[in-house]
Amino acid sequence: MQVHETIASFRRSLDVERASDRRVGLVPTMGYLHDGHLSLMRAAGAECDVVAVTIFVNPLQFAADEDLTDYPRDLSRDLGLCESLGVDYAFTPSVEEMYPQPALTTVAVDALSQTMEGVARPTHFAGVATVVAKLFNIAGQCVAYFGEKDYQQLAVIRRMARDLDFPVTVIGCPIVRERDGVAMSSRNVYLTSAERDAAPTLHRSLQAGAAAIVAGERDAEEVRALMAAIVDAEPLAQLEYAEVVLADTLEPPVELEDEDEVRLLVAAKLGGPRLLDNLGVRVPPVRE
Repeated sequence: MQVHETIASFRRSLDVERASDRRVGLVPTMGYLHDGHLSLMRAAGAECDVVAVTIFVNPLQFAADEDLTDYPRDLSRDLGLCESLGVDYAFTPSVEEMYPQPALTTVAVDALSQTMEGVARPTHFAGVATVVAKLFNIAGQCVAYFGEKDYQQLAVIRRMARDLDFPVTVIGCPIVRERDGVAMSSRNVYLTSAERDAAPTLHRSLQAGAAAIVAGERDAEEVRALMAAIVDAEPLAQLEYAEVVLADTLEPPVELEDEDEVRLLVAAKLGGPRLLDNLGVRVPPVRE
């Protein structure tokens, strides 16, 4: 595995691979890798000739009061995991390499960025879209793999890539969960024992919402209220939102229609840590 710290050397290596008609798979991460990240690398390895992983904690997507300084990092461990999975290239730039000057240019994806996480973290998606745009420009033509845990982020990146004509195919991969249903996240390390015991509440709320839809509930607000009530019943959880949206547009429907592909999303704080989860469901036809 080659490890690159500079944009020029990483870009040059991937250009050489493409010149040999090798398909490049890109897995952008912020490091502190877990099985969710590794599943993306496996997917890239199964579908592409070359796998490149980026490890960069992006300061642009953290607000002043968020956990940039304390965000978990373990680069040597991350590189060992990458190598064990057969990753070909790792890109580990410094902040100075990625942003040699303060960024005056940012990327904003309107509408998709303005609900849910966009309300809770108003500057977050501009930071995400900007760094991913840079990584797409650096990596060049490729297939990029992202987890569905940050579903709104995935929708933002897909739309950005389409709107700006990046030569990048964006692939969303299923959420990897702990045995009790908790979605894997680098921030789970922040949870106390009691908070970790309470964390499955988010997944249970999504399962209940999906079960209600499958059973015939068509009022989206009723599904939202059901999910919210389950999270609110957990004393350690502070609900931020429970939402039902159309999977492709993130628009919140009033009434669910047969065959709609919807996404149920929930966010809550458990003490200090803030957790996200989501679940997809197809609305079945109403039985006569």
